[in-house]
Amino acid sequence: MKSAHIHLISDSTGETVNIITRACIFQFHGVEITDHMWPMVRNQSQLETALEGIAEAPGMVIYTLLDNGLRDRLEAFCAEQNLPCMAALEPFLTAFSRFLGIDSAGRMGSQHVLDAEYFDRIDAINYVMTHDDGQAASDFGEADVVLVGVSRTSKTPTCFYLANRGIKAANVPIVPGAPLPEALTAASDDPKNDTMIIALTEDPTRLVQIRRNRMRIMNQGDETAYTDLEEVKAEVAAARRLFTEQGWPTIDVTRRSIEETAAEIMQLMHQRERENAQ
Repeated sequence: MKSAHIHLISDSTGETVNIITRACIFQFHGVEITDHMWPMVRNQSQLETALEGIAEAPGMVIYTLLDNGLRDRLEAFCAEQNLPCMAALEPFLTAFSRFLGIDSAGRMGSQHVLDAEYFDRIDAINYVMTHDDGQAASDFGEADVVLVGVSRTSKTPTCFYLANRGIKAANVPIVPGAPLPEALTAASDDPKNDTMIIALTEDPTRLVQIRRNRMRIMNQGDETAYTDLEEVKAEVAAARRLFTEQGWPTIDVTRRSIEETAAEIMQLMHQRERENAQ
């Protein structure tokens, strides 16, 4: 199967360029696309961060940037790297065809696929809302993925990001002394279960900082076992042992953004799909 990287750069949320790009990707068969979203790019520093990401995973670049200086810098960089680069309103189906080396399928009614994808996303978002923080564990079997981890390892925002890609994601907190939901351990032990369980972990020192900030925002005292470094180290270590015992793939989110964590999760899910298909 042919594979390719696509970078989407926007000075706003990136929703427009994302929808347009997905409509085009649908026209090409037998291609595995890895898309990288770079939203809210409004100054040179933010653009340089995106350019570093493009350099690490070269591929086609599609953008919606109003600032001429940012546009010029992006286009010059892509020209230096010999990468296709275009504004989202240009006729980029032709560019996709050249980049991927195959003709457009010319599939009729592809706009209806966008409609179906939209409702899939809404359904996934609703699923996340009703299955956040271990809720409604009895129907975890409907989830595409369940994230587990100690408190403040970005489980909820990652689930919402995945839902925006149409992925039904639930999350379960690892609480010291509290048992895991039976539905989670049952799903883990069932070889026929399609739900993937992925563990998230984080450096204890960083975790303490995040928890203390959270407690301060909530106007609560931050000197508790919840924020004690030695206690948190033990909590994280115990969670890691659990992940190893269960055989759950584990992602360290310490130096990752939500987008990077979600990208790693989707990669693990695709890898599992490929293995199951063999």
